[in-house]
Amino acid sequence: MRDDSDVIERWVTAAHRGQGPALELLRADAAAWTLPARDAWRLSQLHGRWAAESRLVRSPLAYGETVIGSRRGHTGHQHLPWVALDAEGATEEYGEVYGCALAWSGSWRIAVQRLPDGLVQITGGAGHDDSGLLRLAPGDSYTSPVCAGLWNAGGFGGASRVWHAWQLARVVPDAEQVRPVLYNSWEATEFDVSEEQQRALARRAARVGVELFVVDDAWFGRRTSDRAGLGDWTPNPDRFPHGLKPLADEVHGLGMRFGIWVEPEMVNPDSDLYRAHPDWVQHQTGRTRTEFRNQLVLNLARPDVQQYLWERLDALLSSAPIDYVKWDFNRCFTDAGWPGEAYPQRLWVDHVRALYALLDRLRAAHPGVAFESCSGGGGRIDLGILSRTDQVWTSDNTDPLDRLAIQHGFSQLHPARVMAAWVTDSPHGFNGRVSTLRFRFVSAMAGVLGVGGDLARWSEEELAEARRWVDLYKEIRPVVQLGELYRLRAPEGGLSAVQYARGDDVVVLAWLQAQHYGEPAPAVRLRGLDPHGVYECLDSAASYRGSVLLHHGLSTRLRGDLDATVIRLRRRRHAEGSSAID
Repeated sequence: MRDDSDVIERWVTAAHRGQGPALELLRADAAAWTLPARDAWRLSQLHGRWAAESRLVRSPLAYGETVIGSRRGHTGHQHLPWVALDAEGATEEYGEVYGCALAWSGSWRIAVQRLPDGLVQITGGAGHDDSGLLRLAPGDSYTSPVCAGLWNAGGFGGASRVWHAWQLARVVPDAEQVRPVLYNSWEATEFDVSEEQQRALARRAARVGVELFVVDDAWFGRRTSDRAGLGDWTPNPDRFPHGLKPLADEVHGLGMRFGIWVEPEMVNPDSDLYRAHPDWVQHQTGRTRTEFRNQLVLNLARPDVQQYLWERLDALLSSAPIDYVKWDFNRCFTDAGWPGEAYPQRLWVDHVRALYALLDRLRAAHPGVAFESCSGGGGRIDLGILSRTDQVWTSDNTDPLDRLAIQHGFSQLHPARVMAAWVTDSPHGFNGRVSTLRFRFVSAMAGVLGVGGDLARWSEEELAEARRWVDLYKEIRPVVQLGELYRLRAPEGGLSAVQYARGDDVVVLAWLQAQHYGEPAPAVRLRGLDPHGVYECLDSAASYRGSVLLHHGLSTRLRGDLDATVIRLRRRRHAEGSSAID
């Protein structure tokens, strides 16, 4: 328990203190939370799949046991390791909410039990299905990941703000530093990468106001498709004959930071690494090695694999002025075997421990490098990985309308400061939806803004408009990334809006999916304001009493389909006796 937060952190340590044989530890949950008696309970969780992560669902809590989790070796797209229970009908801003979240990036399990007497218990920890965690010899011990919990009487929004503040203060590294505007070249190039092409994109990105230029996949090894190269972490000599340094130097000369994509825990069978060490992958004796995306999972529990990855990544980060690493993990465990190991089950836990140790070691050796966690989109987002990375890739789905629901769910637990969001091209490749740059930018400005479209195809008018949105985002960024979040209206088909407040500054982002019957969009009632204060709109001459914004709301003036706006307000100091337009 900490004086600066209502979040309670719990964990358990199991130690073998006897003199007998080794013991197999099948399961050791981090905590068991017993809730007080209430007349009614409702369960909230974040479910999903690839390209549709973090979707919020609430349902009455049935008797018996409700279990969510992952058996996949990573956090998974299917559930975020978080649950909330509200007592007797909480709303966004009112009512009791209890929440629990797990700090673990491997397989996990959270169980919510409604007992026959009506009482509720929540348990959570690493592992799943009692398949074994570790073997403990006499004198050995196991410490579980943290299971954090809170209670809040301010509804779901109040609970979220407590979670966010705690993560920014206690979990996310360097959280007080705002994240830069990013450009990622993947959608412009995919696997067809060349140094000159990246230079041209970098020049266009600089014109838009981008602060961090990232070369995604296919800069290394013989990586001309997803069939080869993973594991060979040296620049492709044909594409980058002098390594990455010349490109990084040019990017720095353009006033931007430089970043790259890696997927260190994976290997392609068509790679120098696999040809030299086929035994380094997870596999079962006598079984065909299961490939997904033409790749296999390295057994990171092995010390020789850990040493190899440390040497290659340390050398890579030392070879050029690299400021950022997008760390991907595109497939789950399917062949979790370790031939010759006396207790192969330990790879499930030791893989994650080795990942954490490698990230910790790289961060210590290269303190200027920021890391992003990615796993085929949002497949590895949890409090454990967030304690070692600066932001996370929320979803591979960058459709601006779909993203509103994904971001709404994500914000139940995690702050905007870690939520990467991109502006990509229209029509969108996932569904063919056509949307304006305005709608795409305002959607992505709800988190850490990035651009992922093919800038080589953007017109001069589009580049100029994008520059205006980027400049605006830089002005509101401290409020969005570090302020308190209020979900004003959920993205349920009509008008949705979120508000950020920090000090005297307030930012409202609003989106209208569709207008019906010619009816104007409803006003949005703001939250967390001083009812006696006067708030000036920075984009017009209007001023508003705080009480009016709280009770009557603010018109967004949105109309039509897929419209969006940014509204900036600032509380006027010493406003007593001044007039206001209500």
